[in-house]
Amino acid sequence: MMTDNSKLILTKLIHTLIWLFFNVVIFYLLYAVIANKIDILIWLGLGCFVLEGIILLLFKNYCPLTLVARKYSDSAKHNFDIYIPEWLARYNKQIYSTILVIVIIILIYRLSAN
Repeated sequence: MMTDNSKLILTKLIHTLIWLFFNVVIFYLLYAVIANKIDILIWLGLGCFVLEGIILLLFKNYCPLTLVARKYSDSAKHNFDIYIPEWLARYNKQIYSTILVIVIIILIYRLSAN
């Protein structure tokens, strides 16, 4: 049987892997729109972010994994639920939302220029 600490570690590991996946997706999107490589991967990547947005809306702007991790930790740190630096966890949504907006603006420009 897993201890609460083991469950927290597993939750943080899964959360970090998903976060890394979304990093790959968003930086591919940024690369692709800058390089004007508009293809199916752009739409799949944007679809991932739409799905993430829906999930966040359903869970009142919280990642479900944060809610799971909260069961195993009473830490007030922003990164209690993920293996990233605290400053990054604190500003994660603002940083990645800004990058996504930049991607969308460049994508609209690229599509309208063709």
